[in-house]
Amino acid sequence: MTATAGEIAALRRRYLWMAISIAFVDLAITLIFSAASNSWTNLWRSAGVGIVLLLAANWLIARQLFEPIRRFLIGEVAFEDIQRRLTQLPLLTARYVGLLAIVVIAFRSSTPWWVEDHVLHQIRPTIADFIAVTIILPVFYFTYTYFVVSDYLARLCGFIFERYGRNLGLFFGSYTLKLVVALLVISVAPLAAIVVDLFSYTGERQQVEILVDVASAVFGVAITAYYIGRSLLQPIGILSRAMKNVADGNLEIRVPVTSNDEVGELTGQFNTMVEGLREREQIRETFGRYVDESVAATILRRQGQDTRSGETGEATILFSDIEGFTTIAEYLTPAELVGALNDYLETVLAPIREHGGVVHTFIGDGLFASFNMPLACDSHAVAAVRAAIDIQRAVGSRTFGDPGVALATRIGISTGQVIGGDVGSGKRTSFTLLGDTVNIAARLEQLNKEHGTRILVSESTRQACGRHFAFQALGSMQVRGRSEPIAVYALDPNTQESPS
Repeated sequence: MTATAGEIAALRRRYLWMAISIAFVDLAITLIFSAASNSWTNLWRSAGVGIVLLLAANWLIARQLFEPIRRFLIGEVAFEDIQRRLTQLPLLTARYVGLLAIVVIAFRSSTPWWVEDHVLHQIRPTIADFIAVTIILPVFYFTYTYFVVSDYLARLCGFIFERYGRNLGLFFGSYTLKLVVALLVISVAPLAAIVVDLFSYTGERQQVEILVDVASAVFGVAITAYYIGRSLLQPIGILSRAMKNVADGNLEIRVPVTSNDEVGELTGQFNTMVEGLREREQIRETFGRYVDESVAATILRRQGQDTRSGETGEATILFSDIEGFTTIAEYLTPAELVGALNDYLETVLAPIREHGGVVHTFIGDGLFASFNMPLACDSHAVAAVRAAIDIQRAVGSRTFGDPGVALATRIGISTGQVIGGDVGSGKRTSFTLLGDTVNIAARLEQLNKEHGTRILVSESTRQACGRHFAFQALGSMQVRGRSEPIAVYALDPNTQESPS
């Protein structure tokens, strides 16, 4: 949603007020000087030049400075065309104010030398005081305007971010320089003016000049310090609160860049970082739809490591599939089949994850899971068998999908050394497990069909489980892919004690 005409007019009006507010500060300082020096007869001249230049001329200049920004707000130009003007708005405004202030202060300070007035002759400044005032006051006016407009810029940038979704990308300011200038103007400038008065005047005149400097400093510095604090600290506060939100887990946050210095640049980098974290989280969640979330998290965590070379470790492998799935698929519609299969897989996944297993991939109506690799799992053989028993009990006690299909699952389990790593080519890789243990588990799952069993395990798994379960020896059998037969054991989930 873009800005309305009323909102744009209000934004411009606020900027113009910020730009010409120095005229009212100047008027207050002029009144202080007139009251202290009793030079009221010259007030019209001193105040008049300030009104003409710092109010009227400054207002016209500020309108021209804001015009490109107004054109962007109404949609006539692109953000890229006004970004430089936007980020330099405080500096440009303050620069013109400083130049106008030099003319105003020089005119006032020189008045007692060329105006025929007895009172003015008595307050003629010394050359040193004339030079000091002509330098110090314009510098003060410049600094005041810069920080006042910087405070306005923060609000303007926030508005543009909210309505147009655009952030500053150019940074010409220097936070260190801002801080140094602010400290110098607030502390050194008033002291310098007082020191010049001490060496330029004596007696009652000296007291009057010092009184004017102190009163002007108290008034002007107090206002300037307020805007300096807001300009320097507000962007840091915004960034600090955003960091706390991210630390609390909110990755949807994006904050406006409200300053034109290093803090603004840091805020932009913060937004980029959060966007990267958000994309990384989306990738992890997307991975989790197709592989176990723990596998996705492991892959992301291991990025940059040499995982393609592989790693070896002991693990327990579990394969499962649905008995007679091809026949079942013949009398179900595609929607019914997918619904029933998804319902079944959700039921199977829960025990595997509960016992510390990791599902690597779905193979049609089956799945391939591992225990102890890539995630550590104590007593992984026991955990795998317990998961298998829970799967059989959960699947056997219910039906799946809208048609209410009864499904039977077959499971093969083997324990031993496996090789894990990223396999693939180019940009398409996948973390998987390889080795004889994986092959045996897959073959045992298929042997269930020949023996009418539900869970078959290898000798290595039976030994690793010890006395936790009651296994039935089926003898040695030949499995495809091996030259030597292996000992096979069956496990009836209905005769086991509750393993969970």
